Amino acid sequence: MENLYIAATPSSPQVDFQFDACTLSLRGESYPENAAAFYGPVIAQLKDYLGQQSGSHIEVNIALAYFNSSSTKMLFNLIAALNDAVEAGNRVTLNWFHDEDDDTILEFGQELSEDFPAIDFASHPVGAT
Repeated sequence: MENLYIAATPSSPQVDFQFDACTLSLRGESYPENAAAFYGPVIAQLKDYLGQQSGSHIEVNIALAYFNSSSTKMLFNLIAALNDAVEAGNRVTLNWFHDEDDDTILEFGQELSEDFPAIDFASHPVGAT
């Protein structure tokens, strides 16, 4: 399967899914005009990839400085797909990067870790001096 790369824009994150290396990354800000239109094809390709995995260790890095409510739903769907991959016998490590002073993004990450306990979740505050 070909890797998926979408460059960041001011309102959408960089998507860097290196399927061949089992490393998936989202970075930047996420408030596209139509979150479903942006994330729909990304999640579809992710699900295709995950459906081909068996016994894999997949590392996911999410570093979003900001995301709006419609992106929140899409992120939840993306994490749900990763959770399905764990239930299918894969191991998923999710590295959640957040500004050390941003309680909103920290708390959303904590909610994800509670909603999807099968995923190895690691919170990483950034910006420490």
